[in-house]
Amino acid sequence: MKRLLEVCVDDAHGIRAAVAGGADRIELCASLAVGGLTPSAGLIAQAAAAPIPSYGMVRPRGGDFIFDADEMDQMKRDIDSIRAGGLAGVVLGVSRPNLTLDEKALRALADHAEGLGKTLHKAIDLVPDKREGVEIAAALGFDRVLSSGGALKAPDGMDALAEMWEAAAGRLSIMPGGGVTAEAVGAMLAQVPFTELHSSCSVPTEPDKTLVAYEFAFPVMNRTDKDEVAKLAAAIAA
Repeated sequence: MKRLLEVCVDDAHGIRAAVAGGADRIELCASLAVGGLTPSAGLIAQAAAAPIPSYGMVRPRGGDFIFDADEMDQMKRDIDSIRAGGLAGVVLGVSRPNLTLDEKALRALADHAEGLGKTLHKAIDLVPDKREGVEIAAALGFDRVLSSGGALKAPDGMDALAEMWEAAAGRLSIMPGGGVTAEAVGAMLAQVPFTELHSSCSVPTEPDKTLVAYEFAFPVMNRTDKDEVAKLAAAIAA
């Protein structure tokens, strides 16, 4: 059984690194420093030209996942752009104020994305009842749920991820993401036989201090690294 590696990227360098390192799929974002936002049309075009499929993030801003009517309209238009740009799918998530999934809003977006692959993103990590979240995702036709099991890093959320895997019962994939590294993945797979795994495969870099002073960059920024992609791909295949 081949396991798939999805790498999240937010620039052209990341696309190249993911492909060169042997990733199977890209989650295409802008601004991974805030968890990922909708990518630009230019970046979508570059990802569409890559030899592996990409799913575009549909998230209009950083912060919570509670979206008003204008933001929902924006997200539908972004789905249209992702479709027109030739990407394989979309990555979605909408919460209610009590942090449960907003099933009505998710259904509207999922219906709008008909014909595209659909991933429910880590908004599910805020959901009090993870099994309920998986049931909603399955009912709405999502292909997978991206989650760290409610923990900051997936290796620390394995009990919840195992419960989500059991609840999914083969109807959709549970894809761990967050802290998934070549060093950690063996123990994770020994506990749950995931078929897809998600990682940034990034290394920290320190931008020029002048850029940081002008607030054009964070003091430390992560960048996709093809060697990290290759290491994780090899560990998953072992």
